[in-house]
Amino acid sequence: MTTAHRHEIFMRAALSEARNGLGRTSPNPAVGAVLVIDRRIVAKGHHKRAGWPHAEVECLRSFKKPVPKSAVLYVTLEPCSTTGRTGPCTEAIVEAGVRRLVIGATDPNPRHAGHGIELLKQAGLNVRAGVLARECSALNEAFNKWTETRRPFVIAKCGMSLDGRLSPPPRETQWITSTASRRHAQHLRAQVDAILIGAETLRTDDPRLTVRLRGATQPWRIVLSRSGALPRRARLFTDRFAARTIVQGKKNLRAVLRELGEKEITSVLIEGGGEILGQALDQRLVDKVQLYLGPILTGGPVVAFPGIGAASTEQASRLDRVRYERIGQDICIIGYPTYNAVASE
Repeated sequence: MTTAHRHEIFMRAALSEARNGLGRTSPNPAVGAVLVIDRRIVAKGHHKRAGWPHAEVECLRSFKKPVPKSAVLYVTLEPCSTTGRTGPCTEAIVEAGVRRLVIGATDPNPRHAGHGIELLKQAGLNVRAGVLARECSALNEAFNKWTETRRPFVIAKCGMSLDGRLSPPPRETQWITSTASRRHAQHLRAQVDAILIGAETLRTDDPRLTVRLRGATQPWRIVLSRSGALPRRARLFTDRFAARTIVQGKKNLRAVLRELGEKEITSVLIEGGGEILGQALDQRLVDKVQLYLGPILTGGPVVAFPGIGAASTEQASRLDRVRYERIGQDICIIGYPTYNAVASE
């Protein structure tokens, strides 16, 4: 086994550890670390919550022994070198006696990128960076965007028929997509800071917008309403998470997202309705789509992404890095829109 291959194996173990923190660490990234001695993992750790110890510290503390010089610490993200909610991880690593460090992605913040690596090298550590960098960076796509722009990462999600409709025929109660697809979407909800809908969706569907997964953090629930005339008995205002419901009025979608970013909300899941989804696409605010297609043709006026639309096929938004997943008879499509021009502020 080559050294490069061995590094990748242990970095994948650190990535697996990092995923344990997804949806719980915002506005911090999800990070994992493993300590390896004689090609065997002897300790693991991940960042569990903002303000709590970072992955490197969790991992080293769990070892509970002096770290031998032969040990290698693998961490998915460049260790922090500044004091925030916690102290610098670079100092903790040096104090623990780590001599060899393998890093996945570098810090996405241009002001800090590479600084932690340089400090550790100056302290005499053997540092290798960039192992599975793309995978490590992708794990924190929302954090990366928010760190660079202070705007939340926006995901457009809906369950739709094959002809692009959001709702079944009038007076129907049957779902377009399957129970398995809706369960699959719960994991997406569990990883975002906020879920956003329009007023008409609230009036029509009276959704809960809750995460029904054990141990998951309940996202903020944002309702856009120009008039503010909403049913006060709606579940968003009366259930046990009512305090996590915010009504935004008299602001356009771009301004709302900007304000959410200023409040350290790093990711927003737009769940509808069609008008809000269309606005987000027209304004080029969508960073990622996650669409569930049910094997049904419904017709009708409730279109998934109405809006103004593209003036031509050439100007249409196209998906990059597309993935397809079959869930029973449904198809889940995940991709990242690319735009020909940048929307004006």
